[in-house]
Amino acid sequence: MTEIDRLVLAPDDIDLARSPLGRELGHETYVLGAFNPGLTRLPNGNLLMMVRVAEALRHPIRDGHVHAIRYDEAGGRFTIDAWPLEFADTADPRKFMIRGGGWKIMALTSLSWLLPVELSPDGLGRIAIHYDKAIAPRYDLQCYGLEDARISRVGDRFFMTTCSVSPERHSTTLYSSNDALDWHFEGIVLDHQNKDMLIFEGLIGGKYWAQTRPLGDLYFAYPPGSEWRAGPSINLASSPDALHWKPYEKPGIRPHAGTVATARMGGGTPPILTDDGWLTLWHGVEPSGIVGIYRTYWSILDRDDPSKLVRTDHAPLIEANPDLTRPIEEQMYLHDVVFTTGIVDAGDHFVVASGEADLACRITHIPKARFGL
Repeated sequence: MTEIDRLVLAPDDIDLARSPLGRELGHETYVLGAFNPGLTRLPNGNLLMMVRVAEALRHPIRDGHVHAIRYDEAGGRFTIDAWPLEFADTADPRKFMIRGGGWKIMALTSLSWLLPVELSPDGLGRIAIHYDKAIAPRYDLQCYGLEDARISRVGDRFFMTTCSVSPERHSTTLYSSNDALDWHFEGIVLDHQNKDMLIFEGLIGGKYWAQTRPLGDLYFAYPPGSEWRAGPSINLASSPDALHWKPYEKPGIRPHAGTVATARMGGGTPPILTDDGWLTLWHGVEPSGIVGIYRTYWSILDRDDPSKLVRTDHAPLIEANPDLTRPIEEQMYLHDVVFTTGIVDAGDHFVVASGEADLACRITHIPKARFGL
């Protein structure tokens, strides 16, 4: 089959008049990005993207201050905080660093919420945007937003992991659903700065399994000459109920010392079971500029012990595609970034969903033969 690759949702497709932030802010906002969509197949056969909408202040810098949107649980409303510009580093359009205090302290120029977008069964046509099913922050632990949903179907139940951002913690929160449209908040399942949690789409030994990616500022060195590079890696954990997780003793997918393309890495799509094992797509980041170059790679893991690698490919599977974003080039603030977040089996191929340039949603059809399946 011919690979299909296109953008299916961009910022201008979002109607902010229907945003859960409403008009209570009193300041003009715009869609900084509609991207990094979780993906699953609905009971009716259509596909469902859970899109991260980053809603930003049109003029964050004014009156000598830089401003951030925050949800106030006590007041039950969204509000705006002002930080003196002299204490802020605003080099990155997505965030600003606050100087002083002895720690790295960050605030965001936008607040992210999640929007369900229903697509045709092939993922190429838009059926409906379910504004009435949008998920916005409702607790202080989410006060700076909800980011990067990943959806897994295990049996008849849907599970969605999200990153919840606040001064309290940068945690992984879980939602569950019977239909992938109406979601129940289950709470925090992984604590501070453990991102890219992906629940396997099936049980292993009667347990739920997940990929995780804890972050830190310190990593211990591998021995000289090792094939592995110290740094963030994709770890594994198991659970009896999808709520309480125990880290696995063996390592998962680690960065290779022979390439800078995986100097930083993390999970992409929830592992999906194939005849050869669990197929997982993940991202590797090559250092470059402020953000780096994000690419998508793949691995197949053993069906009984996902710490064992069956096969992989060091060549990228998906890279940023400037041809796709050329029609919306005036809205771009990042380049060389593709962040793959969802996969669905479609017979002889997979439908893969990615965020392109932290701006738009991209759907790619990839033949199973590409993975040797």
